[in-house]
Amino acid sequence: MSASTDPTDATDPIEERARDALRDVVDPCSAATGSNLNIVEMGLVKAIEVDSDDGRAHVEMRLTTPMCHMIGYFIDQVEDRLTGLEPVERVELDTDDGMEWSEELMSEAARAKRRDVLDGYEERYREELGDDGSTDRSVDVETGD
Repeated sequence: MSASTDPTDATDPIEERARDALRDVVDPCSAATGSNLNIVEMGLVKAIEVDSDDGRAHVEMRLTTPMCHMIGYFIDQVEDRLTGLEPVERVELDTDDGMEWSEELMSEAARAKRRDVLDGYEERYREELGDDGSTDRSVDVETGD
């Protein structure tokens, strides 16, 4: 028996447990910025399919960039989290080309947390420059422009 789960349809208990287990996997790029968001709330987990007959879990992930160097980390973390769940015995992870992900795929709470962290960096940057907001200088913390 096989069932598929996407972010809008987590009704199968096995896939739901798998998705919950993946909430323990922190996206390393978000950790680097201080947000510490997990791969589920980041919208990186596209689909989960668990075949209870053969013990195979297949996970489809989105990457945030085509230049992602963390695929090995994702493979290790997803395997570690899912092989401990009954009936999963082995895990297959497929990733996209890094062109599909956008901020809109994040949960609302994750977007708010990310924005708060980035706003904090911008505020600290302005303080370090001595910018009291009275000049026309502005820096977009996401693009650097």
